[in-house]
Amino acid sequence: MPDIIGEYVDRLVTVEMRNRAMNHNIIGPIYDRARAEGGGRPISARAAQALFDRVRPGDRVLIVTGAGYAPEAPNGESDGPPGAAALAHALFWGLQAVPVFVTEPCHAPPVVASSQAAGIMVRDYALCRDRRMGAALSTSPERQDEVPDWAAALLDDCQPRAIVSIERLGPNEHGLIHYSTGVRPQECVDLSPLFMQAARRGILSIGIGDNGNEIGFGRIFDFMKSFHPYGRRCQYEGGVGVPTTVATDIFLPASISNWGAYGLCAMLAFLCRRLDVLHTPAIERDVLRACLDAGGWEMRYCTSRFIVDGTEGESSMAIIQLLRDMVRVNIAPPDRGLSHGTLDR
Repeated sequence: MPDIIGEYVDRLVTVEMRNRAMNHNIIGPIYDRARAEGGGRPISARAAQALFDRVRPGDRVLIVTGAGYAPEAPNGESDGPPGAAALAHALFWGLQAVPVFVTEPCHAPPVVASSQAAGIMVRDYALCRDRRMGAALSTSPERQDEVPDWAAALLDDCQPRAIVSIERLGPNEHGLIHYSTGVRPQECVDLSPLFMQAARRGILSIGIGDNGNEIGFGRIFDFMKSFHPYGRRCQYEGGVGVPTTVATDIFLPASISNWGAYGLCAMLAFLCRRLDVLHTPAIERDVLRACLDAGGWEMRYCTSRFIVDGTEGESSMAIIQLLRDMVRVNIAPPDRGLSHGTLDR
């Protein structure tokens, strides 16, 4: 049964809506390659089952997000923090886990605002760890040479059962981070050492991304180099392409990274048999608005319009409603009503 609902969850979150001047008509083939590479099962079902099987009450799960930089978007974008908040909500209520957000200092305001709008307060780590009071936050160093030691200390302290990346940019084969159209942001920090160290420790990792440059896409790196419009070029001389080499244990591509996170949350709700594990469209509206107001802007024109990756906020609200209906009808007892005869047993 999880694969049946997972099939349709994956279809929904990979419906592509992009302006043709952007990288478009790409998510379908990317999803097909990622699914085949992962063994053929619906990816949202695999990812949710992995978390459901591994994470126990009180366990910590790291949620890594944050994309977009100054001068265009000094606090990042509206894709990433809302998905992270949704996953924190699902982990907290569904698996009784302790979510720990991990991001750069510049991205912290939208992450905190999104989580609190979702009803998951961001608290001191000790309160979260010892009394499960909301989610914790860890911000990275702002110097790259300090990241490996910080990553090791974070893993030592949290002892996470899993780490999930949502719209978190990863480096290409030259160690450089890019936006999806071959533009290289400045003053960004590469958090991929956290995933490399997690892999060495056997910590489950899940990557969610939408355009080739996010952590997780390394699982299909060779495909992305040949397939992606900026697989082998950038918008500057000498650039070799945007696809990241950073892989995760499970990789879920989506039309919008937030939507991939929502699909994962829907599958957790199904496995927990609890509709409230997935937030509501009204909460989604509040989360998006809080993210935008805190500086996590829509990335096309870098404004606080009610937009995520070119789609209106109401589209994200609709995705949540459709996912909730998928969960609701699939966890309900078998019931034909009064007009369809006897149910065959």
